[in-house]
Amino acid sequence: MGPLDIHKLLQGKYRITTPLEVTEDNLKYLYTPGVAEVALECAKNPEHCFIYTRRKHTIAVVSDGSAVLGLGNIGPYGALPVMEGKAMLFKEFGNLDAFPICLGTQNVEEIVNIVKALEPSFGGINLEDISAPRCFDILNRLDREVTIPIFHDDQQGTAVVVVAGLLNALKLADKRISDVKIVVNGIGAAGYNIVKLLLEFGAKNIFACDINGLLNEKTSLHKYHLEIARLTNPSNSSATLRECLKEADAFIGVSKGNILTGEDIKRMARKPIIFALANPTPEIAPEVAYENGAFIVATGRSDYPNQVNNLLAFPGIMRAAVEKQRKITLSILMKAAQVIAKMVEPDRYMILPKATDKRLHNALYNALIESFE
Repeated sequence: MGPLDIHKLLQGKYRITTPLEVTEDNLKYLYTPGVAEVALECAKNPEHCFIYTRRKHTIAVVSDGSAVLGLGNIGPYGALPVMEGKAMLFKEFGNLDAFPICLGTQNVEEIVNIVKALEPSFGGINLEDISAPRCFDILNRLDREVTIPIFHDDQQGTAVVVVAGLLNALKLADKRISDVKIVVNGIGAAGYNIVKLLLEFGAKNIFACDINGLLNEKTSLHKYHLEIARLTNPSNSSATLRECLKEADAFIGVSKGNILTGEDIKRMARKPIIFALANPTPEIAPEVAYENGAFIVATGRSDYPNQVNNLLAFPGIMRAAVEKQRKITLSILMKAAQVIAKMVEPDRYMILPKATDKRLHNALYNALIESFE
């Protein structure tokens, strides 16, 4: 049985259920006429929706289908099975009721306005699979213009898990983040936030590269590229990715497959750390990286050790943020990365905990609840 057969059989990966049996006796309280009293209370005090309705544990998973997995811009209908899967994971690991909402527009203003209009129905919004640089504008606008927490997993979730894994990899390599040279290739949704979070953790020597090499004022494609260029390359230098890799301690790729060779690994510093996260084809095959001297290799794939999986982060972060009704700040993302890193005693082939370990998700939720206090 293949994926199409399984999805056809299931007809959706989750179900809506009622918390109690509906009877003639309780219907007058749950619906009419009794619900009128609750409706008037929520109308008078909108914040009481978090007491009398499901809003405290309900989120929307919103996508425009413009950057779905490794499939690209396949639109809202293609995004729907993926968003259903995300909703399933939110329920299983974060005990959140998540509803996939796939939009028939890729216009920033329309997306922002639609999500703002949805705010009364949800306790939080998870943005998903929206292409850069529009995703930055959408996240920033919504974070300012709505009161509920907004999270973009492709930006913030990826950054949290990558940094958690890197902290453990550097620990094994006996290196400090403030001392190492880090090359980040692919400054899109994930790469932009990886760089920002690395800087918060004290990284001082980051080489941010994209399709045209080292980001500088000439190679930047948009204002977010320019921001990263000014933060990481104040001298406005130019270089190719290959030149940047010389004596680098770590490579973090969120770009495209097969762009590194064994010779590139040999060009790096001792005990090189490789995060080849392009999916489904990594920037370099792990076996090739190891053959040429890599110390630790991580990918986005489940069939290799050291999978970098956003599932480690998003259920716990969103559950705590929605429950406390707090915005998700850089300090919260830093705390999340530290908690995830400490949930495993690392070795070269396990720098991150298993994403399906519910103890991790509960620990992350509990730690963040305290941080939101």
